[in-house]
Amino acid sequence: MNLRRACFAVAASWFLIASAAVAQSFPSKPVRFILADGAGGPTDLRARQIGAKLAEFLGQPVVIDNRPGGSTIIGTDVVAKSAPNGYTLLVTTAPFAIVPSLIDNLPYDPVKDFEPITLINTTPLVVVVNLSVPAKSIQELIALAKAKPAALNFGSAGSGGSNHLAGELFNVMAGVRIVHIPYKGNAPALTDLIGGHVDLVFNGIPSALPLIKAGKLRALAVTSLTRSGALPDIPTLDEVGLKGFQAVAWNGLSAPARTPKDLIRKINADVLKVIRSPEFVERLSAEGADPVGDSPEQFAAFLREETARWNKVIKFADIKGLQ
Repeated sequence: MNLRRACFAVAASWFLIASAAVAQSFPSKPVRFILADGAGGPTDLRARQIGAKLAEFLGQPVVIDNRPGGSTIIGTDVVAKSAPNGYTLLVTTAPFAIVPSLIDNLPYDPVKDFEPITLINTTPLVVVVNLSVPAKSIQELIALAKAKPAALNFGSAGSGGSNHLAGELFNVMAGVRIVHIPYKGNAPALTDLIGGHVDLVFNGIPSALPLIKAGKLRALAVTSLTRSGALPDIPTLDEVGLKGFQAVAWNGLSAPARTPKDLIRKINADVLKVIRSPEFVERLSAEGADPVGDSPEQFAAFLREETARWNKVIKFADIKGLQ
């Protein structure tokens, strides 16, 4: 028994030494960021911003590899099945915590097949209404919706997406029934909002901000727990009575399961240098996003909270699958 324990202790020591050596020599070739959506969107932009600066710290290029399709499942599965050596990482987004509640028999396990590295940023949504909607505040919007149940509607980028679920959470917490109108993407939903074909949208701040400033849409509230620096005069839903309301878009970074802990810590430290750099903070703030940069353990806790929150909303609203 003592011999067995001694052998185990020696093996564990060698494993720790090997893990530390891997971390010290990393990286010796380009690192690949897998994105589970297409080029040109907010996540793609954020990944390229992070990758360009991170390459300076790593001394190796960071390659952006877009793998859209299958409601983010295709790209996510690529990382789940990649070697746990730090060279293939997933730019994790909100659907990572939503899809498991909407689709059975995923080809990966979102908990067992990934190692969280850090939450990069959160981006609040903003409740924007068509100018013809006779509501100048959230309180007035709720009163209008209660006076005429199902008369108002809200657009989204598609069933099961972040702005759809934000609307359903609003229905639950405000005790109203505003009808969901799904679109094939965010751009057509915004176009129809401006044209008066839908009444409101829970929209990401970056794409809504120019329309708000141009006076084409009216902003009523943001969906984070704190006000947005890009819209400092717009209250949060939490402030105006929907206590605890939180629905944010976000970007994080994850590695395949079994990536050595020392390597996870090294990547985390390097990415945090980027996130906390004045240049990155200023850029995100101008775009309406909030930099985070936390520990792997904190990001894991955030993922658990997000998954639990949206699972409850999906069940309550009886949402079936993704569009």
